[in-house]
Amino acid sequence: MGSVFDEKDFLACCGSTKFGKEMVAAAPFSTLQDAILAARHIWFNKVDVNGWLEAFAAHPQIGQSPSKNHQSPTFAQWSKGEQSTALATATDSTLQELFEWNARYREKFGFVFLICASGRSTLEILAELKIRYQNRPIIEFEIAAQEQMKITELRLAKLFTDKADTAPTIKPLATTNIARKAEEDRVKIIGAHMTAATGDAGAKPAHIPNRTRPPITTHVLDTSRGCPANGIEVQLEMWNDNQTRPQFGKANIGGWKVLGSSATDKDGRSGQLMNMVEALAPGIYRISFNTGEYIPDGFFPYVSIVFEIRESQKWDHFHVPLLLSPFSFSTYRGS
Repeated sequence: MGSVFDEKDFLACCGSTKFGKEMVAAAPFSTLQDAILAARHIWFNKVDVNGWLEAFAAHPQIGQSPSKNHQSPTFAQWSKGEQSTALATATDSTLQELFEWNARYREKFGFVFLICASGRSTLEILAELKIRYQNRPIIEFEIAAQEQMKITELRLAKLFTDKADTAPTIKPLATTNIARKAEEDRVKIIGAHMTAATGDAGAKPAHIPNRTRPPITTHVLDTSRGCPANGIEVQLEMWNDNQTRPQFGKANIGGWKVLGSSATDKDGRSGQLMNMVEALAPGIYRISFNTGEYIPDGFFPYVSIVFEIRESQKWDHFHVPLLLSPFSFSTYRGS
């Protein structure tokens, strides 16, 4: 067995009703990491636009306390705690400026300015708000969804900590049914599902359609300009040494094999970075972006993202977008 939570617990982490119901359906979770992986998949692949807006609307405006009548008292309590640094560093003038910019933001985008505020001062939040206000709505909507996911992950950690303080120690099962169920649900989103191995473990599941695009793709959004980033060189590599793995803090020279390179187009999407294959070779991949050439005065000469694809994921599609500004970047796994 894993930790047992109900829909109210998950609504305290994210105000989307769809998210809460889907998390209950995917539960129980043996570990926090299992819950976070399920939450990411549900938020980015199962919750629709209305669900995102519902989650955004559950948040108070930065600098203000949650409503006393909030549907989730725990949500309200955590929200207040997450803003504690901002409120502690605020002055009357910065609070007034924050209020005015929040109003301008809501008028432009139609939802509250959302940011993972834990540990951030009022001045930091205000500076980020002004930068993001320049974005186009479609880009800002995606950024807000990522900020919601950061908040959700922090709250899931609190949820598991609180449960651990009150629940008896449970010996984890030796099986992997929970992980397998989450994997099956995720693959359904792209039109297929993983079935229990009854024959050839490497055979292609019957319901997975033929690929219409390479299994690894990317696009780059320039969040400082509010538009796709055109002309960024992108390179995809795979670790080619079966005896070792790339390690943090090591040079890792000689183990990477270039699969392909391209440049982003006017929509910020790269060309084909690898051959069109049905089954993607499991292993460790690295996708790198020549950000220094695109933003010569920026903080990052280049950005590399390293990720691992498992045997059970070889039929999946991996979309690795980059959200870029001169002094920050973020990414996530899309489908």
